[in-house]
Amino acid sequence: MSDAQAHDGVPPNPFAGLVVVELGHSVAAPFAGQILGELGAQVIKIEKADGDDARRWGPPFWEGASAFFQALNRNKQSVVCELRDAEQLAALKQLICDRADIVIQNLRPGHVEKLGLDGASLLRLKPSLIYCNLGAFGREGPLKDRPGYDPLMQAFGGIMSTTGEPGRPSVRVGASIVDMGTGMWAVIGILTALYERYASGQGRVVDVSLFETAGCWVSLLAAQYMASGQLAGKQGSGSPGIVPYKAYATRDGEIVVAAGSDALFRALAGALGRSEWQGDPRFIDNPSRVAHQSELYTMIDTILAQQTTAHWIDCLEAAGVPCSPVNDLAQMLAHPQTRALDLVQDVPGTGMKFIGLPLSFDGQRPHPLSAPPQLGEHSALLGLRSKE
Repeated sequence: MSDAQAHDGVPPNPFAGLVVVELGHSVAAPFAGQILGELGAQVIKIEKADGDDARRWGPPFWEGASAFFQALNRNKQSVVCELRDAEQLAALKQLICDRADIVIQNLRPGHVEKLGLDGASLLRLKPSLIYCNLGAFGREGPLKDRPGYDPLMQAFGGIMSTTGEPGRPSVRVGASIVDMGTGMWAVIGILTALYERYASGQGRVVDVSLFETAGCWVSLLAAQYMASGQLAGKQGSGSPGIVPYKAYATRDGEIVVAAGSDALFRALAGALGRSEWQGDPRFIDNPSRVAHQSELYTMIDTILAQQTTAHWIDCLEAAGVPCSPVNDLAQMLAHPQTRALDLVQDVPGTGMKFIGLPLSFDGQRPHPLSAPPQLGEHSALLGLRSKE
């Protein structure tokens, strides 16, 4: 994109001309496809006759499908293809060979191999193809043929063991961090393969999985365990190895304070009117504060509960101590910072709006290019005549 385009407010469209075939459902593969589509690629979503299951993940429903589905499938074309029908399967393979640069898939393990839609088979037909598997447990190992979903992987990957309050049942992170994270890793792998293809002309198979993503997200906690032999356990709103670094109840809400260095702790102590803490040997450095965190947190809890969130935000920001109110989604969406970044995007031709991609090019955020498709809206792309 030229400087003139950036200053004229033209959204970046760097993948214009790339064609992606998405053999995807639910969250991970559709999110990967949507990222590529919002950056300009033509994304052809292959659906079964009754559609991606996510179309029915509601209420709430929004303009014909669940809000979940609509949030994950803008900038796409929907093609209904019965994969067990030999003619339709052959037409899909021909479409891939004729037009596709990239195939992404998260069908159940072993399904694409039975159909000849796996990476090895398609690369024999089209060596320049980039093919991405978004699996559950990965391509090797005793669990490689098992299916997986976000909550299962938050549990199996160790995330839930550290999420929630000590002594309470494990809880899932509310956002689909494993599914959507796997979609992100898929795009990173695809872009790496694309970069290589520009030099070599050759495609390749990219593998990502929900389990590997979950493992990556706990890599800092895993490093602490491997270094010490001590399990982190449930952290509540805090973080092992950094104190004070958590949420506190105020008189009218909650506030997170992240005093992650000795200098910031001294500033916090001053802002709370407890300058004596600055020289207290229990709190003199981070290892000491970690060792005495129960005492310290009890005292901070008591102090912060006495005033409102706004009061403490003003005091702590004036002292240079990083802090934040605990916003609900309505507060986050309505905040002037969200609006200033143009993070919430309108979808052309609809009354829908969604959070856009969290990146910009020369100050311009990619915009949605088209509405989520109706089921089978673009099935003519297969080139088959209706049997009716």
